[in-house]
Amino acid sequence: MTKITLVTGASRGLGRSTARHIARRGGDLIITYQSRAEEAQAIVAEIEAMGRKALALQLDTGDVAAFAAFAATLRAGLRRIWQRDTFDHLVNNAGHGDYALIADTTAAQFDRLVDVHFKGVYFLTQALQPLLADGGRIVNLSSGLTRVSFPGYAAYAAAKGAVEVLSIYLAKELGSRGIAVNTVAPGAIETDFGGGAVRDNPEINRLFAGMTALGRVGLPDDIGPMIASLLSEDNRWVNAQRIEVSGGQAI
Repeated sequence: MTKITLVTGASRGLGRSTARHIARRGGDLIITYQSRAEEAQAIVAEIEAMGRKALALQLDTGDVAAFAAFAATLRAGLRRIWQRDTFDHLVNNAGHGDYALIADTTAAQFDRLVDVHFKGVYFLTQALQPLLADGGRIVNLSSGLTRVSFPGYAAYAAAKGAVEVLSIYLAKELGSRGIAVNTVAPGAIETDFGGGAVRDNPEINRLFAGMTALGRVGLPDDIGPMIASLLSEDNRWVNAQRIEVSGGQAI
């Protein structure tokens, strides 16, 4: 049976690359987007051109109150397109960057980071557990910044650190259903994340490249294929792990 993967925040960046590489491996996709409907539909069309099935759904991963309705919409989509009541893989990728020194961080900045990067992951996974097939997979996105510190990233990294702990607990609680849960922690990547700082600011790009053993910052297609591989049967015995994909950043 073809595997169905739900990737949050897949209209751009790492989520888009992940969706493409899952489709290239023969998987079907459900992607979510917050506001980029046209870009999401373009990805759906690209996946369908590969001969796979795809569905795009709107979701703000920081709005916990919307998750029950989203789960109902997802269930309806699964029945309509796949004639199924479950999907196989969940990739909690959606996120945003909002950086400030600890002394300058506002409560609003902190709350939004936690709502999207931790609380949203926690309660979206909770809401979707009944729809996740036994023997499935969950991949949560973290950051290389949980291992090494960099000024301005404290709140973001703390939220990602919480996700890493959550992944271990999910692996334990869902193990009886044969569901493996892992965390992927990318290093600095050239995307529009955080205003495109790594991609568009030459000084920041050079700084992180100089910290990386392979001598450059990452690209989305350095991450997407790895996540797609982690979801495959080849990696069925990998569970409760934090896997850093950074080219050897700060080693």
